[in-house]
Amino acid sequence: MKIKTIKIKNFRSYKDEVEIEFGDLTAFVGKNDIGKSTVLEALDIFFNDGKGVIKLDKDDVNKQALAEDDLETIISVCFEELPTTIVIDSTNQTTLQNEYLLNSSNQLEIIKKYSNGGKEKIFVKANHPTNNDCKDLLPKKNTDLQKILRDKSITCSNQTINAVMRAAIWQHFNSDLQLSTTEIDVSKGDTKSIWDKLQTYLPLYSLFQSDRKNSDGDDEVQDPLKEAVKQILNNATLKAKFDEIAIEVKSQLQDVATRTLAKIQEMNPEIASSLNPVIPATDSLKWADVFKSVSITGDENIPINKRGSGVKRLILLNFFRAEAERRKVAANIPSIIYAIEEPETSQHTEHQRKLIKAFLDLSIIANTQVIITTHSAALVKELEFQHLRLVKSNSTTKTIENVLPNSLPYPSLNEVNFLAFSEITEEYHNELYGYIELESEMESFRNGKTIMPYNRLKKDGVTIVVENVILTDYIRHQIHHPENTNNTRYTFQQLSDSVDLMRSFIQALP
Repeated sequence: MKIKTIKIKNFRSYKDEVEIEFGDLTAFVGKNDIGKSTVLEALDIFFNDGKGVIKLDKDDVNKQALAEDDLETIISVCFEELPTTIVIDSTNQTTLQNEYLLNSSNQLEIIKKYSNGGKEKIFVKANHPTNNDCKDLLPKKNTDLQKILRDKSITCSNQTINAVMRAAIWQHFNSDLQLSTTEIDVSKGDTKSIWDKLQTYLPLYSLFQSDRKNSDGDDEVQDPLKEAVKQILNNATLKAKFDEIAIEVKSQLQDVATRTLAKIQEMNPEIASSLNPVIPATDSLKWADVFKSVSITGDENIPINKRGSGVKRLILLNFFRAEAERRKVAANIPSIIYAIEEPETSQHTEHQRKLIKAFLDLSIIANTQVIITTHSAALVKELEFQHLRLVKSNSTTKTIENVLPNSLPYPSLNEVNFLAFSEITEEYHNELYGYIELESEMESFRNGKTIMPYNRLKKDGVTIVVENVILTDYIRHQIHHPENTNNTRYTFQQLSDSVDLMRSFIQALP
């Protein structure tokens, strides 16, 4: 399964419902504290039920909604690339479609509702039969379904399998199922067993936070292999083997001690009677201490926690990836979602490019999705429009938009960086200028704007000609002719003003 969309309502800064579309790689961009990480954390709550990184509590209810006495937080996810068969009754195979568990878009839509940050109620939103004669079949027991078959004189090939009986009943009423969008509660009663089975098909969701500990005292920073030892030694099979070893060693130690005391008894019974062998209990043995020297070191055996913050974070990030993959395989989970906040943190620009290339390669692997947030303009430029989700906010609403070339005043990733991070660069200035020229609108743009003198060098490199130009041309000339040092260098504020003028002009074009 893969995430197609998520809807969030009344969670932290998101009061009104916002719907977000996901792809194989999805990158959230926007200014600080605008709600990028909130989306990743909402997904952690949805998938990991408070056992992951994030714990939901009453402070997560949107404050404005709280003031209006609305305490219900809703997180819902639509899935695509669904399993061809599922098991929801014992071991009997069926399909989501045959059980009418898909919404009108043929997606599996799961809704989780939390009252005041408390325990969730879980619903499957589906296009489901509502005819009184054949509705609410999923929670019915075998005997209840058999009774419907008898009462309605319905032929069924196997009355021991619930899925077969449900199919027979729905087929009988096929012309009058009265399908309608229904929220099926799967968090209580007999339907809870359906959810218990259904959730085993969901992806593994693993979140790497940007503000995770990165100090010498952090076990994972100290060395990911030491953390790995703890997890490996928790394996039940290994524990049983260690117990066997401990019992065998204890047995042989007891034999040695017994024979030694017997010899002492022969020589001095009084001393022998005062001696007892002390052998630690099996469950008190600390096997992790045996492997306490494991490590990953670099040049000249320098340990990880003494390396630079960028190297430490790079190792941690890939330890996170390796661990998520190990958990997926160990639990036999068919798909995985890597969610990573600000992967560019502490990374050199070249590392940022390599990271995003690795994420792009990772995202095209079957049954894998990658979600990131970023403040890196350099990283954004390594992506395509289809990967980007722009988080914007005004005084009343918050939106998360797919970024498409034709949805922007100027079709450029520099435009995304301007909107997301307020980044103003000479490259962006050049692109806007070039766009106006391409549209044959430069004379119209110049019309009515304040002019200023520009000292232009003729081709001989010596003669200066003074021209009156608008601010945008003044900056453009300096960018393209850095060899001409006969003008006062434009300021960042002037660059910003010129960008604003061009953007406003382009937005106003018919």
